[in-house]
Amino acid sequence: VQLVESGGGSVQAGGSLRLSCTHSGYISSRHCMGWFRQAAGKEREGVVARYTNGGSIYYADSVKGRFTIFQDNAKDTVHLQMNSLKPEDTATYYCAEGCGENDVFDFEDWGQGTQVTVS
Repeated sequence: VQLVESGGGSVQAGGSLRLSCTHSGYISSRHCMGWFRQAAGKEREGVVARYTNGGSIYYADSVKGRFTIFQDNAKDTVHLQMNSLKPEDTATYYCAEGCGENDVFDFEDWGQGTQVTVS
């Protein structure tokens, strides 16, 4: 599978950004996609996971109420709308697929990432 992110950038605290992920090729039979992020010097953090066939969505507590994942099936694109951004949201964001069975954020595959900087 190929996962290509776009939409990262720099924004002031309180602002918004929308990340997009175009996917092609084989998608894991788990039918689940999402995003994780990794800040410099920190461990990877799951952000959101969405089962595309069942519809269940899991958000990290740190982003609940501020981030929303949604899908554009016609364009094979998954979006992450990020509102009320905080400096602690600064990280490289990765689009991912194939959620883990025990840990939903334990993804099988991911893209190259896009940088989000909040000042």
